[in-house]
This record gives sequence, structure tokens and C-alpha cells, in this order.
Amino acid sequence: MHNKTYQSDILGAGYEQLTLHYPDDFEGKVVATLVRKKAEKSTQKAVLYIHGFLDYFFQTEMAEKFNQQGYDFYALDLRKYGRSHLPHQKFYNLRNIQEYYAEMTEALEIIGNEGHDHVLLAGHSTGGLTSTLYVAHHPNHPLIKALWCNSPFYDFNMPLWKKKLALPRLSALGKRFPNLRFPSELSKYYGISIHKDFKGEWDFNLEWKKPNYPLVYISFVHAIFEAQKEIHQGVKVSVPTLVMRSHQTKNPKKFNIDAQTSDVILDVKDILIYANKIQGPVTVITIQNGLHDLVLSSPPVRAEVYKKLFHWLETNT
Repeated sequence: MHNKTYQSDILGAGYEQLTLHYPDDFEGKVVATLVRKKAEKSTQKAVLYIHGFLDYFFQTEMAEKFNQQGYDFYALDLRKYGRSHLPHQKFYNLRNIQEYYAEMTEALEIIGNEGHDHVLLAGHSTGGLTSTLYVAHHPNHPLIKALWCNSPFYDFNMPLWKKKLALPRLSALGKRFPNLRFPSELSKYYGISIHKDFKGEWDFNLEWKKPNYPLVYISFVHAIFEAQKEIHQGVKVSVPTLVMRSHQTKNPKKFNIDAQTSDVILDVKDILIYANKIQGPVTVITIQNGLHDLVLSSPPVRAEVYKKLFHWLETNT
């Protein structure tokens, strides 16, 4: 049993957090944060949610939807993200995606020790990539009974020539010179489309989830490129897996309706291609007018996300 005590979390009533400590890494001290919101009635079912790049856990509606369905909800703020970022660290800085396995493994142990025997591992974007690989690398995990990937980052959204020529070179450079920065080419309209101070409805910390991130450390490119190689070869999963994506990708040149009805971060065709390469019980569901983070889409769209997600869970687990 862990003997740590949960503290109140920034999200308010019912949300609690636990700081998890790890050995020093290439930047020094490392922590991660486990956030918890329990369902009203005692349950053996739980969700463990892994956020994406430039992100942290703030999606309270998702937690409460799971609570209503009889799941205790847990989410990690991974090392160097959100609640877990320490003053000496570069935000979001990693060399290998498996660095995150330490906190995922400990979180699952804690969830098991807290009386759960059935866990849905859930991941958005980079978290979807990491969660897919975690399930593939832990085929007989006693707790994980299903996997839900919300717009997983299975490939870079760039022209084929860039993927074939530029990306391998950039990745190799990222291995040798991890602190070099490179244009991220991320859409500047995504953050604007979701935050309440701009064109969206959600409130989140703009320091932790930056609305604009023009330069990325190329160590991140290297870590993702290496992880995606495995996905592209076709990993094997042993639990029912649901991959969700928007119906379209757009790259708006100015803020317009496309920014509010499309995935402006990843190419949804890539998500489908590589979801279909996963060996095992995989279902792909396409959501009309979904945003990159499907649970942040407009109210009717995300209502459809939850309806399809919970129907799938009922049918498959």
C-alpha cells in the first residue's frame, strides 16, 4: 500500500492530487502528479487518463461523465507538465517516451491498491501514442482491461516528402543535440478555438497549456519519431481498444469555422491507417466535426463522443 496522503486539487470539490517522486533525470529532480475524483458509489472500475503534448489534466466534464458511469477517475500530469513542472525543468522535455512508464506503472499500482480490478487506460494525442505502446509492452497487465485513444499521435502531420526526408534527419539531430529548438508548425488556432478568453468555452492555465508554441525541442521530435516507428510496424494489443478521431483535418490560414469543427493538429487519415495496423481487438470510431481533443468539441459533438464511448465500453468490457 502507498502511504502518501492526497491533497486538495486546484480543480475544486471532489478532486484530489498525490505527488509521485522519481529518481533524478538529465535535468535533476523529477515528480509526477496523480489526480483523483471518485464516483459517488464504491466501485472496482477506474479510468487512468494520460494527457497530450502541451497539456495537463483539466477536463472535469470527462471525469464527471466517467463518475456517472460508475468509474473512479484518475489522471496523470506527467513529469514536466502542468502540476508536475518544477522551476529547474524545461516544459514538456523528454528524450524517450518510455520515461513516462514509471508514473503510469506507479499510478496503476496505486489504483489497484485502492480497490480496483478493472482499469480503462485512456490517452489523448501523445498520451494516446504512449498508452498504446504501454499496453503493447505490458500484454498481461492484471488491471488494464481496455484502451481508449482520443486522436492518438500515430504520425506527424506533414507532407510525405518531409516524413521521408526531413523527419529522420531531424530525429537523428534530436538525439545528438537534444536542446536545439525547431519550428513546431502547430496550428495557432487550436488554443484559440478552446479557451474561454478567446473563441472557446474551456478554462485552463495558459502557462501549462500554452495557446501558441512556435518552437519545439528536437529531443521531443526524436522521442516521438522512435515511438511511432513501432506503431508503423504494427504493435499487438491484448485488450479491447477504441481509437477515436475527427472526420476531417483542416489547416485554416485564419480563424474560421474549420478551427471549430476539425482536427487542426493531426491528420485524421494517418490515425485511421495506423489504428488499422494494430493487431488485436481494435475499433475505430469517427466523430463528425470533432476537435483534436474530442472531449473539448462543441456540446452536441462531445455528447456523441460520450454516447459512443460508453456504448463501446458496455459492449466490449
